Amino acid sequence: MLKKVAILANGGDVAGFNAVIRAIVKTAENNGVQCFGYIDGYKGLLENNYVELTTVDKASGIIYKGGSIIGSSINTNVFNYKVKNPDGTEEYKDLSEQCIQNVKEAGFDCIFALGGDGTQKSARDFSVRGLNVIGIPKTIDNDVVGTDITFGYNTAVSVATEAIDRLHTTGATHHRIMILEVMGRYAGWIALESAISGGGDVALIPEIPYDINKVVNKINGRKKRGKAFSVIVVAEGACPIGGEMVTKKTRQNGSGVDNTKLGGISEKLADDLEELTGMETRVTILGYVQRGGTPTAFDRVLSTKYGAKAMQLALEGTFNVLVVIKDGKLDYISLEDVVGRNTEIGAASGNTENSSLRKVDFNNDLVKTARSIGISLGD
Repeated sequence: MLKKVAILANGGDVAGFNAVIRAIVKTAENNGVQCFGYIDGYKGLLENNYVELTTVDKASGIIYKGGSIIGSSINTNVFNYKVKNPDGTEEYKDLSEQCIQNVKEAGFDCIFALGGDGTQKSARDFSVRGLNVIGIPKTIDNDVVGTDITFGYNTAVSVATEAIDRLHTTGATHHRIMILEVMGRYAGWIALESAISGGGDVALIPEIPYDINKVVNKINGRKKRGKAFSVIVVAEGACPIGGEMVTKKTRQNGSGVDNTKLGGISEKLADDLEELTGMETRVTILGYVQRGGTPTAFDRVLSTKYGAKAMQLALEGTFNVLVVIKDGKLDYISLEDVVGRNTEIGAASGNTENSSLRKVDFNNDLVKTARSIGISLGD
């Protein structure tokens, strides 16, 4: 019988974290289950740092708040964790057994892992090692396999759409090319959907390497029709045909995590377009604005549905799964299906040969819609 459960939020923050936490806690309380939260994700799991969560205290009045009341950890792979030895040298060690021991000693019957592909990879690895885990798909990139939508994504698209609305007026007034760079390392969902909702003219995404001449043709075609400005939405992971993603640097955040820090594609695009079109070009990089702040009503409802469903699955004894939305309905899939071929314990997630990411498919309705209304995808 379920008595005690714990929640951890992991990866980059998104709007909706707290709504999920609230839903899990409320559902747990209604069924006589105690709920706790690990501080700072898998880092808290390793350090055995957790607090009790109740709706009369920490988990009250949080549905509208962005971020996570229990923090979150980025690039923490406890299966391949960097430690400093007494002599000052550093090495990577598998510290997952310490995490498992912490869970057992605390008496937690289930761990809820809120996060994206990296978080769910570790969740699956813990399930293989004997923990009861239930994953909940979080990421603004919307790239977790098995679900139609992740929580946090709708808020990010809404923020990007508002930015496009504002850039339209400046572009039209000063006859400029306005470029908006949005997040999306390996999947272009935000760029594509915000371009459609905001009336963008060009959307460049990682899945479709672009031909700069096709972008120029779109801009020149608009000028011939009397449209002396253009709005371009570009995902941070987009790249030209035959080129590579633009990176700022390679971070040293540990083995088994994605250490590539992207940035600069919009500046490159602006320089190329100014040279080829002769038009003034301006760049806006939304960055972390997409992650923070109040969640949309859609994300509040979605997050609540995810949290309540996850707790219901735990009460039924259904573990080692990811809660998903399929065809508009709540469901779940095995964590094994989430990681796909990436089955090695502690192996990196992200865009590796064995990774399993949900990317934009050429036959997706969003792609077809964008093409139908004349949005150039650079191909």
